Amino acid sequence: MGIHSSADARRLAKRRLPWMVFDYIDGAAGAETGAGRNSAAFDALTLRPRILRDVSARDLSSSVFSKPTKAPFGIAPMGMCNLSGPGADMMLARLAAREEVPLGVSTVASTPMEALIEEAQGNAWFQLYFTGDGSETFKLVERAKSAGYETLVLTVDVPEVGRRPRELRHGFTMPFKIGPRQFLDFALHPRWSIASLLAGKPDMANFQMDGFAFDRKASRAKADFGTLAKLRDMWPGNLVVKGVLDAEDAGLLKAAGVDAIQVSSHGSRQLESAPAPIAMLPLIREAVGTDFPLFFDSGLRGGEDVVKAYDQGANFTFFGRVLQFAIAAGGEDGLAQLWSVLKDETSITLAQIGRTSLKDG
Repeated sequence: MGIHSSADARRLAKRRLPWMVFDYIDGAAGAETGAGRNSAAFDALTLRPRILRDVSARDLSSSVFSKPTKAPFGIAPMGMCNLSGPGADMMLARLAAREEVPLGVSTVASTPMEALIEEAQGNAWFQLYFTGDGSETFKLVERAKSAGYETLVLTVDVPEVGRRPRELRHGFTMPFKIGPRQFLDFALHPRWSIASLLAGKPDMANFQMDGFAFDRKASRAKADFGTLAKLRDMWPGNLVVKGVLDAEDAGLLKAAGVDAIQVSSHGSRQLESAPAPIAMLPLIREAVGTDFPLFFDSGLRGGEDVVKAYDQGANFTFFGRVLQFAIAAGGEDGLAQLWSVLKDETSITLAQIGRTSLKDG
């Protein structure tokens, strides 16, 4: 299917997905200069080539919370993945099981959290949005605990949902609604439309409970450090805070007792003027010290970027939308192909810079 890079996956996905769906997955906040800033910041970083070192035996394994992984990157939480292809959530879960890497299960996943952690063979983290007064949010926390999740990821960079003009122009909404414009869009992309029609309309599966409602545009602005303290008290497992771009905030989070921080700009989907996360990573590393776990997402395009993120202070990295593009391009085979490419790119990069693992930098 011709997937030799994440750019190939994106190009094929753009051809096969309805415009509304592609722009929902691909779009960023505002005029999308933030996404460009992320790429530029990665491009500005260079790696030091080294020669005549025995790098014939290279190791891509890593670990997260003392659990070994077969790859140095995992799967970021993404909402409504089944829009990229029927069964996408479960494809990602099976990949997480094979590679023994974390699968981020979004609050707005299109498959129930219980099914995903089972398919992932326990390799799943539940990502949480705080909404409204928190009453329904904490119900999800208890549900995740009952389902067997050991790691909770609180996303904190969306006090209000960012404006993404590309998806707004197409009338994209959650729950999914189909009007005349969407119908025409789908008719022009019959391959996706027929498969999705046969599979059933994707929906926010974690909210199909009696007396439970979710509004994607509802304010999340009431969350504060008191909210975090309450969550810390009620969650016995690992607590990760995702969406951190400020060194002072990172220090406060460490003092508040979180187990790890995920440096992220939400893929530049919320604040267009946010700094590039890769540029903030060293500053945050300095603020929290050498031993505190730091995870990273946003702007990763391939294996060289993974190596750069580790060199800037990350302990683990996460890919997001490029995996959805691979599914849109070629289903589960496309996902496996891109994952193999990402691992190959990382391994080859290590060889070029005279290293055998990401641990010996």
